[in-house]
Formats: sequence, structure tokens, C-alpha cells
Amino acid sequence: MENKPYILVVEDDKPIRNFITAAISSQGYRYIETSKGNEAIALSMSNSPDLIILDLGLPDIDGIEVISRIREWSSVPIIIVSARENERQKVEALDKGADDYLTKPFGIGELLARIRVSLRHTMLNKNKEEIIDTFRVKNLFIDFEKRHVIIENKEIHLTPIEYKIISLLCKYSGRVLTHNFIIHEIWGTSLGNETQSLRVFMANLRRKIEKDPAQPEYIYTEVGVGYRLVDE
Repeated sequence: MENKPYILVVEDDKPIRNFITAAISSQGYRYIETSKGNEAIALSMSNSPDLIILDLGLPDIDGIEVISRIREWSSVPIIIVSARENERQKVEALDKGADDYLTKPFGIGELLARIRVSLRHTMLNKNKEEIIDTFRVKNLFIDFEKRHVIIENKEIHLTPIEYKIISLLCKYSGRVLTHNFIIHEIWGTSLGNETQSLRVFMANLRRKIEKDPAQPEYIYTEVGVGYRLVDE
């Protein structure tokens, strides 16, 4: 039990906080909880949690400020859980350094899946020298050394940009990548004319790897926010 990940839960709605803590404790995760943003910052410094679950609508300071202040000194994974459905606020939270975003209400299964993804990425990042040679999810397999992309045992041809995009999505599989983040990583610029280019490249990529691009199995659209490659 002592080696189980330690999670900081920041939520001012007590029933929801109880729901979250019950879900994570059922998996053996250890946790500490608070209803306030300033206390969350202090607890993250003193307890060094492995992951933070954070509501944006806190009574003392906004969750966005909590993210910004924690990111000044820590890269701990932060999963946002919020009733805010405004796309701009989702993008702002992710661009400020949040790793994922769940809109209330959400199910236990989805919450636990997002937690597993974030913790898995943390373990991979602890060894910066580790080189990932291959990636596999469902029927998608990528050999990065040979630059082979295989779907259902058939190799597909990708343009250089398409390959860069799928490689980036694989690196952060299971996490939402904002349009701005993808564009900066692929083109080295901020949002501009590349937004439409990204949509075109993503549509082409989906046509090549999805059975039905209208009902994707691999690359999900987070409307108005960005894209997510499935992790499990």
C-alpha cells in the first residue's frame, strides 16, 4: 500500500470530493484532500503528490491560478474536473499546464482511466534516457526506428507532416493536446493560418488509420480544444 501513488484532491463540493476519494481509494491509491486553492498549493509543496485532481471553481482563488503557481516549480500531472463547459476555459487550463480535463458529471471508469494514463506518463518521464522504439494501441502499431505505421497488419504511407503529428499524439497518448500545442510542436509557431492546415492534415490522417473517420477509434476530437489519441 505504501508504494501506491499519492493523489491530492482539490474540490470544494463535498459530495463530489467524497465521490472522487471513494473511487481512488477503491483502487488502493493514497490521497489527501482540500477544498481551497491556496491550501492545495501548500499541500502540493509539502506532500509532493504523484497526481493532482483539481476543480477550477474554488472559493478562494481560481483553479487556473493554482495551475500556474504549481507549474512554476512542479511538473506533477494535473487533471481538471470542472462543471465549466466553455471551450476557451478548457484551452486556457490545458495551455497553463493541466494534463487532462474532465467535465462534470463524469463516471468512475472514465476518471480512473485518466488517472492511469497520467500516472503511466509520469513513470515513463522519470527516466529521461528511455527511448520508446515502438507504440501499439488496438490495431495500430508504429515502429519509430523504421518509421513504419501499420494498421490492422497493413503498412500505410504517411506524409512527413502526418508522421510528425501521429508521433506527437503517440508521445502524449491519452492526453488532450490543444491546437496551439500541436501547431507549436509541428510548425514552431503559434495559432495562425496553420489552424486550417492542422484540420486538413488531421482529416487525411484519420482517413488513413480509421475504419470510419466519422466515428474514430483512435484520434478523438475535443471540440474547440484539440485532439486526443487513445491510450487503452
